[in-house]
Amino acid sequence: MERTRVNPWPWSEALGYDQGELVSGHGRTLYCAGQTATSGDGVPQHEGDMAAQLALSLDNLEAVLARAGMSLADLVRLTVYTTDVDLLLEHYGVLAGRLGAAGVAASSTLLGVTRLAIPSLLVELEGTAVA
Repeated sequence: MERTRVNPWPWSEALGYDQGELVSGHGRTLYCAGQTATSGDGVPQHEGDMAAQLALSLDNLEAVLARAGMSLADLVRLTVYTTDVDLLLEHYGVLAGRLGAAGVAASSTLLGVTRLAIPSLLVELEGTAVA
């Protein structure tokens, strides 16, 4: 598989993401449902704690990727939904650090939403991976 970063402008690279990613010669694509800060039995965790919810949402995304034989390094697209954009940006290092450690700068979108499916959840991560 060959991955080519597509960045007509350099500013997004400085923020840790690519405007696009061209993937060719791939064999498998995984479309991940939104992952939130829930335990293995679906119980919401870390009410009111954005950093902890972001970390657990990433853990859950990694678990889905791992079950498919993939990792964060295979992530080519990430959509972040949050009920509080400013609060998420205060804790963005949690997300950027994990993605950076995996060597990935997935094309990303951050969206502020009124609420998520479970009212106590603050963030949801939806990804696409290619291997």
